[in-house]
Amino acid sequence: MQRRSLLLSALPLLAAPRQKLTPLSPQAKTEDWPGFLGPRHNGTSLETRLRPRFPAAGPPLVWEMPKGTGYSSPAIVGDRLVFLHRQGPQEIVECLHPETGDRQWQFAYPTAFEDRYGYNNGPRSSPVIADGRVFVVGAEGKLHCLELASGKVLWRHDLLQEFKVPQDFFGVASTPLALDGRLIVIVGAPGGPTVVAFDQKTGKQLWGAGKEWGGGYASPIPAIVHGQSRVFAFAGGESRPPTGGLICLNPATGAIDFTYPWRSKSYESVNASCPVIFGNQVFISASYKTGGAMLEITPDFKPKLMWTSPEFGLHFNTPIHQDGYLYGFDGRNEPDASLACVEAKTGKVVWRTNPEWMEKFTVGDQSREQQMSTYRGSLLRVDGRFLVLGELGHLLWMDLTPSGHKELSRSWLFAARETWSLPVLSRGLLYVVQHSRDAIKGSTPRLLCYDLRG
Repeated sequence: MQRRSLLLSALPLLAAPRQKLTPLSPQAKTEDWPGFLGPRHNGTSLETRLRPRFPAAGPPLVWEMPKGTGYSSPAIVGDRLVFLHRQGPQEIVECLHPETGDRQWQFAYPTAFEDRYGYNNGPRSSPVIADGRVFVVGAEGKLHCLELASGKVLWRHDLLQEFKVPQDFFGVASTPLALDGRLIVIVGAPGGPTVVAFDQKTGKQLWGAGKEWGGGYASPIPAIVHGQSRVFAFAGGESRPPTGGLICLNPATGAIDFTYPWRSKSYESVNASCPVIFGNQVFISASYKTGGAMLEITPDFKPKLMWTSPEFGLHFNTPIHQDGYLYGFDGRNEPDASLACVEAKTGKVVWRTNPEWMEKFTVGDQSREQQMSTYRGSLLRVDGRFLVLGELGHLLWMDLTPSGHKELSRSWLFAARETWSLPVLSRGLLYVVQHSRDAIKGSTPRLLCYDLRG
């Protein structure tokens, strides 16, 4: 049966009451989630003692907050959850209690951003928390450093204005990297710099690096390579002809070790999937008929191409590396998206699947049935398994190995398109962002907190 997009009638939904939390197991490992892709910048969590199966009614909803436009994920440190979204002519930074959703402070600033391709007009970058500070970048490149305890503005920059950067296809989307007292930002200024570092305390520019490529949509990723600290920036936004690629640099000085061009030949394309670094290897990928490339970094910090594959090109999500294999959703659009396992050593596609099932639901007084899939899903590796968030609001526990995939549990959180933000896990609670209206129950965009405590 041919897979179809979800086009259903809308009905109103009553907000769910706040649920009582399951106590954390004394043996449970927990951690903060201070920024995009988690504490290790690779979509993995060390948390344990999570609920291995979803109840029939789905994971318990602890709290929910109506939100405006945007594609951000929250960041969590201690008893502070920070979230960025837009309502009307303002981008708003919310600080909530992660267990209750109670607001602790709020900061707003004006915006007039409009997405020229008709996607929503909210922020794309996610907050970053480090050393008692919050760093947020809006869709127009307005960078703010706020005090985590109070929301007080400590310093700010208007990146587009200061670096004379024209608006890109979809606005500013790259999440900054907080590393060793520096805030590293992919700016993409014409003629350079491509990457900039600011002092976290003062906002003073420390260095600028690169002049070849525009901003792009991937976020800078740190790693230890050959015993040395490095940052990998995958740049490449709007340009004629389309250009972009990987930059390996020293975060202390901004000195560039190498650049490696990798970008679709299509003008209306971007580099949006973050680099994946393990050992002395780095994997990069792009959609729009581009695919993936695996590089080995030599001891003198030069790139050695191991392989390329047109069969594993991620659009905007980042694959997960585990035990010598990469797992991720290849494909540019809903109909051509598939979940694949790729051998990291050779680039061989070990298996590929389209997780599909029949979903029964009720609209008004009519019962319906429709074939569903994860489409361009997001992966989070945790507690020996994978959490999979599907593009239409499905949440799955899956076992992914080189031998194949196995669905362990599945729940439909909401029937909403554009479920593109990576879910966030901290202290046994899962945070999922619903970006569009629920086509069955009618709920509007929300930030939701679910109890996964075992």
